[in-house]
Amino acid sequence: MEFLFLYQMKKISLLGATGSIGTSTIDVATNNPEEFKIIALTFHSNIEKGRELIQKLRPTYVGVGTKEIQKQLKQEFPTIQFGVGTKGLIEAATLDEVDVVLTAVSGAVGLQPTMAAIQAKKDIALANKETLVMAGEWVMQAVRENHVKLLPVDSEHSAIFQCLQGQDTKKVRELMITASGGSFRDYSRKELENVTVEQALNHPNWSMGKKITIDSSTMMNKGLEVIEAHWLFDMDYDKIKVVLHRESIVHSMVVYEDGAYLAQLGASDMREPIQYALTYPYREKMQKEKPFDLTQIGALHFEKMNFTRFPMLALAFKVGKLGGSYPTVYNAANEIAANAFIDGKITYLAIEELVSRAVEQYEEVKNLTLEKVIEIDRKTRKIVTAWVKDME
Repeated sequence: MEFLFLYQMKKISLLGATGSIGTSTIDVATNNPEEFKIIALTFHSNIEKGRELIQKLRPTYVGVGTKEIQKQLKQEFPTIQFGVGTKGLIEAATLDEVDVVLTAVSGAVGLQPTMAAIQAKKDIALANKETLVMAGEWVMQAVRENHVKLLPVDSEHSAIFQCLQGQDTKKVRELMITASGGSFRDYSRKELENVTVEQALNHPNWSMGKKITIDSSTMMNKGLEVIEAHWLFDMDYDKIKVVLHRESIVHSMVVYEDGAYLAQLGASDMREPIQYALTYPYREKMQKEKPFDLTQIGALHFEKMNFTRFPMLALAFKVGKLGGSYPTVYNAANEIAANAFIDGKITYLAIEELVSRAVEQYEEVKNLTLEKVIEIDRKTRKIVTAWVKDME
């Protein structure tokens, strides 16, 4: 028996259209043209791909990274409104006709447009961990005050969200986040000393952007997910666990007080959590579904997390419990360090060294506000950038 419901087309603002999440979102939207329309998009510097998307999607608004790109594209597409930088992101996220903002930009740049969208009473589909890592307290308060939805797009958080549906969250024993282990999951600490960028970018299970792939290998990405889960699900850190799961088939689990484990399984396909965030609370048929057959997989493996092997994950729990702006420092230092490694300026293990150093030397400020958090983020980046220069 089919259940029919009235479904109004959702108009989407896609922040970070040329990245891997952006690409998957566009695939979902264009495969379901009666349900979704991307009316605004942003990208930073990939003008070739950006131009293709403008021609394909015909948005009314486009945010870009530089004035030079804006000038060039404005000549090519005179009927489209263009914005630049953070202002462009905010304008794209707050257009009157937008129903939902999918934040798929990487890094701290996602905070301000997401916050502006919430205040403009737009629903949020969140694929930007840093928004909640930096400012979870203020973001979640704004979500409540403006009566909007904030729906997770990360596969792990989407899995947890799905496993919580219809359940009493007070009866949760723990959230269990799965981790593939990244490119170097079988390497010893000694073997990590001379790894290359090319090796680090060779993820065994997922096709992602460079920075998030590096974060996966250091387990920094999982650390950010732990902090994000704390805010998304209002869960104490003592109730959040991480388990190594090489196959990336179980995207995460929720364990209840009666001993029941509820897990969400599926193919390694980001379109699934993206589509669920956009159609929630309904489920729609996945177009061009990726083949998935548990009988072909045969077995699933789970291992305890080695915090000595992955110190960035241990540090995530530490800064999360410290609270305040410690997670902001943790994230900002990593953004600079990870990109410095990608650019060949530092060694792989120097990423951990720089992040740990930034957290250890930081002293919390009093009377913390969102404005102070943003300033702490800026100062941390400046400090770590100087440290990187000293290492070159």
